[in-house]
Amino acid sequence: MAVRAAVLPAIGSPLEITGIDLPDPGPGQVRVRLAAAGVCHSDLSLSDGTMRVPVPAVLGHEGAGTVVSVGEGVDHVSPGDGVVLNWAPSCGACHACSLGEVWLCADALTGAADVYARTTDGTDLHPGLNVAAFAEETVVSASCVLPVPDGVPLTDAALLGCAVLTGYGAVHHSARVRQGETVAVFGVGGVGLAALQAARIAGASKIVAVDVSAEKEELARAAGATDYVVASDTTAREIRGLTGKQGVDVAVECAGRAVTIRTAWDSTRRGGRTTVVGIGGKDQQVTFNALEIFHWGRTLTGCVYGNSDPARDLPVLAGHVRAGRLDLSALVTEHISLDGIPAAFENMLAGKGGRALVVF
Repeated sequence: MAVRAAVLPAIGSPLEITGIDLPDPGPGQVRVRLAAAGVCHSDLSLSDGTMRVPVPAVLGHEGAGTVVSVGEGVDHVSPGDGVVLNWAPSCGACHACSLGEVWLCADALTGAADVYARTTDGTDLHPGLNVAAFAEETVVSASCVLPVPDGVPLTDAALLGCAVLTGYGAVHHSARVRQGETVAVFGVGGVGLAALQAARIAGASKIVAVDVSAEKEELARAAGATDYVVASDTTAREIRGLTGKQGVDVAVECAGRAVTIRTAWDSTRRGGRTTVVGIGGKDQQVTFNALEIFHWGRTLTGCVYGNSDPARDLPVLAGHVRAGRLDLSALVTEHISLDGIPAAFENMLAGKGGRALVVF
């Protein structure tokens, strides 16, 4: 059956909206009609080669929709069910999974190398990060779908699949922000906005948002920021000035740039904690000297997928949504159609884009 999708023909090439031939689900697979998909910088990192992905591919790693049909052996969802796509399903058998660290599963992305569909001229297509959400419909492994929690609108639920799990998890699972601590969040995109809300939910006493754009201050404050700093050479000094010259207890870096990671580290107090969420390229080298590592006693930690377990964390996030503590709609700066994805990517490349939600 033919559906429309945004295809990445080659690394560095523009996305093309075209028809693809999508097969019926085989054993252990689920076909989903998308209600919405998020467009964020991780997709851009896939398209420009920062993160490797087999091509041609259909990108889109967070989305939600309705089950159309299921293959043999699938019994946890049925046609008509609302589901959230999970781009990093855990195998349950590797070393990381045996330790309970399912976000580090060694086999989570093996499905991205599969051929899941074809273009109308017969060219093989790969599912970007397993789920290929930039399409009207997709076929995924059953392990890539989770039931939409009660009380969460289907379109909003799309953001639970990556941005919210990552931002919330960075604060609660990686940095482990405690009541009364001070927090700085670097980068006010979708993940950063989720992290700001998570810091508020955690009871942080001061929440400083940092971004290169002054125009994002209103969004940041609505998400929970108590202070806003436009990024510059004096950012770390400004943050120390807001915290009695001490620095924040926790910095969450969501940009993946060497200068931002270094600034986040410099913005924390002695003994502070920096969690790096942003995905940077290999050319982004961060340097520290041995003396400062000893003297400051700070901790620098990487964070994959918010150190989250979707099956465990989605019900928790849904509880915050139902209670009004977590506003998923606040993470979206623009609503577009499938046809608008190429332009959204061009805006991101030019540094003009925020976070878009594709509504099918």
